[in-house]
Amino acid sequence: MSIRKRTWTTESGEERSAYVVQYSTAEKDKRGKRRRHIKTFDRKKDAEDFQAQVRIDVKKGVHTPTSRSITVEEAGDLWIDGCGDLERSSVDQYRQHLKFHINPYLGALKLPALTVAIVRDWQDKLRNGVPAPGQKVGEARSAVMVKKVTTSLSSLLSDALERGKVGHNVVRSMTANRSRKRKVERRQKRKLVIGRDIPEPREVDALLQHTDSERWRAFFLTAVRCGLRASELRGLRWQDVDIKKSELHVRQRADRYNAIGNPKSADSQRVVPIPPKTLAALKAWKLQCPKNEGQLHLAFPNGSGKVETHSNIIERGLIPAWEAAGITVPVLDGSGKPQRDEEGKPILKAKYTGAHSLRHYFASWCLARPPVGLGLNLKELSERIGHASIQITIDTYAHLIPRADHAEELAAAEGKFG
Repeated sequence: MSIRKRTWTTESGEERSAYVVQYSTAEKDKRGKRRRHIKTFDRKKDAEDFQAQVRIDVKKGVHTPTSRSITVEEAGDLWIDGCGDLERSSVDQYRQHLKFHINPYLGALKLPALTVAIVRDWQDKLRNGVPAPGQKVGEARSAVMVKKVTTSLSSLLSDALERGKVGHNVVRSMTANRSRKRKVERRQKRKLVIGRDIPEPREVDALLQHTDSERWRAFFLTAVRCGLRASELRGLRWQDVDIKKSELHVRQRADRYNAIGNPKSADSQRVVPIPPKTLAALKAWKLQCPKNEGQLHLAFPNGSGKVETHSNIIERGLIPAWEAAGITVPVLDGSGKPQRDEEGKPILKAKYTGAHSLRHYFASWCLARPPVGLGLNLKELSERIGHASIQITIDTYAHLIPRADHAEELAAAEGKFG
């Protein structure tokens, strides 16, 4: 196996160069000789990375020659075809990742040509908004988006690996600094702040006091006292609400297309106790709840008894309720100054515009000491809120633990890892 530099002059007189990797595999050609392969790269670093990976793959007997492989775009099509059992929203997201972030940059490459250097370069281009070939204008992607589309690329390669179209998953090879980077990301992640990201207790009290609708009162109470995600509330059925035992079972959720499916993760399937005031609100609402074909079904449906949209919950329920309660902030112009109406009064908007703020409030209430809160530890909160791992709970909410309890609670939580 070798790398050689090839130089030539184009018809226009321009000097060009490339790096050629030559190698052979155990396969035999028609003459019974070991089959030789050639791969060309513009950069020496890419050629060296390819050579190193080929050596490993050939030794393991898993190398797939470029001639027998497929392109990233073709592999993406096969991957999507195999996602039929997933929720529509997930498949749609994967299609978007391929269409806008993966194929424009990597789609034409054969799978064996992907190297760590090429993937790193692709990630850098996404972060910096470098246009893909054929595009005039680029758009910088956030760190979160780059992470998501890299995960999709890894899933695509894993699928191709199972199909025998590639010898290894290059994304999985990018593990050397992963642990360190995750620690840095956790340190840099903006912490949730009560009064900015999480409503204060007085604000939640005002929200409930200014909610006259039995429907929205029951919805808001279930959110702030049971900690369900908006998708879980939209998918909650009356058969999942055990009035006698004062508990509800999270067994399904509604996605953005209003399709009912499984909860976010296996740990999202859980049993949550219902406090007395919340239970009373649910009982009152159940008497008025719209039915679906004459039968009670969903706990928080639309007027026809079917799945309520997320946008209606925000635009018709949450935002009007915050505004009615006076929990608002000024609307600012481009220079950061409050905008004013024709009478010179500040234009106001709801301080909290997302349903997830209610779930954050639930978490802060669970961690607060009695009598203000429940005084739960991080492990108990993780189970009640339905996180896939306690690490997510630690990263998101550990800083909300009353200061005197920090050492004890964190030690207990870390002990769960063994």
